[in-house]
Amino acid sequence: MEVIPFRTPGLGDQTYLLTHEGKGVLVDPQRDIGRFLDAAAERDVDLRFVLETHLHNDYLSGAEQAALRTGAELVLPAASAAAYPHTPAFHLEDIPGTDGLTIRPIHTPGHTPEHTSYLVLIDGEPVAVFSGGSLLVTSAGRPDLLGPERAGTLARLQYGSLRRLAALPRDVGLYPTHGEGSFCGVSGAGRHTSTIGDELEGNALLGLPDAESFAGELLADPMPIPAFYAHMGPANVLGVPAPPEGDLREIGPEELPEELRGGVHVIDVRPRGEQAAGFVPGSTGIELGDDFGSWAGWLVPYGAPVALVAEPGQDVAEAVTQLSRIGMDDVRGVVRDLGDIGSARFDLVDLEGFLALTSGAQVLDVRMPVERRAAPLPGATERFLPDLVAEGVPAELDRDRRVLVACGSGRRASIAATILAREGYRAVVLNGSGAHDVAAALEA
Repeated sequence: MEVIPFRTPGLGDQTYLLTHEGKGVLVDPQRDIGRFLDAAAERDVDLRFVLETHLHNDYLSGAEQAALRTGAELVLPAASAAAYPHTPAFHLEDIPGTDGLTIRPIHTPGHTPEHTSYLVLIDGEPVAVFSGGSLLVTSAGRPDLLGPERAGTLARLQYGSLRRLAALPRDVGLYPTHGEGSFCGVSGAGRHTSTIGDELEGNALLGLPDAESFAGELLADPMPIPAFYAHMGPANVLGVPAPPEGDLREIGPEELPEELRGGVHVIDVRPRGEQAAGFVPGSTGIELGDDFGSWAGWLVPYGAPVALVAEPGQDVAEAVTQLSRIGMDDVRGVVRDLGDIGSARFDLVDLEGFLALTSGAQVLDVRMPVERRAAPLPGATERFLPDLVAEGVPAELDRDRRVLVACGSGRRASIAATILAREGYRAVVLNGSGAHDVAAALEA
């Protein structure tokens, strides 16, 4: 038996391909299924099952399309009530495979009500459990993604689910879907897989005495929920079509102003240094990186048409793939040369330059609340980056003065600079350092 992980860093998730005697089991595939099917083909593996642990909140599933493409049996939690053909997985009702492989569903509600983990047995011996968003490496899946009204109940259910999994043999491999970097988890450990034995020794949540204290721990300091999450679960219930194919249309810079007036949202994926030197007024600058799709889905109205601005030779296919994973399929084209329409600007400065400007300046901290509490920036106006879009620019900021913007590294601050520019502000971005560095320097 071999378990091959496919890490998607920007979403903090993993898909798995288990192979045994030439047969394959694909677990929690994201929408871009080509990479999984190619791996199976390279190993001459016949895909036998596609398993879904739950109706995902953070990405569109590729499970239905993978099953249709390969003829594999699609297995979903019985309570998912998905609106397309599948085999319902009931608690402890074994699903027989071939050559001694058996899949045993284990109902593990908490992250979602229908959540089901899958224990894999080879010749009757348990060897691996795919735990989705239930038991994670030194952590657990969030119980609050379906709203605060259900969070307490789901957290108490998660307590029982973790203990159900912890009762498995210690040498069983643990393969969760969510991990470090995912907004579906409570925390990150830097590792993506584990064993039941390692979790019994290293997962503090398993040491909590009862469901109430467990729920209190999970819900004590919840992270924000990305805006696009609200659209993922309903889409995964109804079924996700294959992503669109074809090359991206090249757009001339003279077309962009008209596109903006027509409701198209322009996303600039160039490095922040290029954006600072000149970007299209009204555009959102999100330099291309592992988490590009997540920020785009959080900051741009979901389902809105978008156009990309990229450098010549930049990999816009990666940007389109990341957008596709969350269902932002209406990408109208890409501009490779802005010409003279990139008239908006912001400044990038290092820590020393930022500190030199702080005396009497207006400073905006766009970090998450938990980051700000850990290292407060004295005197700063606080507004988490997505809230600049959802709630607007804080009223106390003066348009006639520069706004010094800080986050953890400069990535979010540079995005914020393009949002501020829409409202007539000129930003100075702390680049390569974070607000915590400023706070430490000011204390010193």
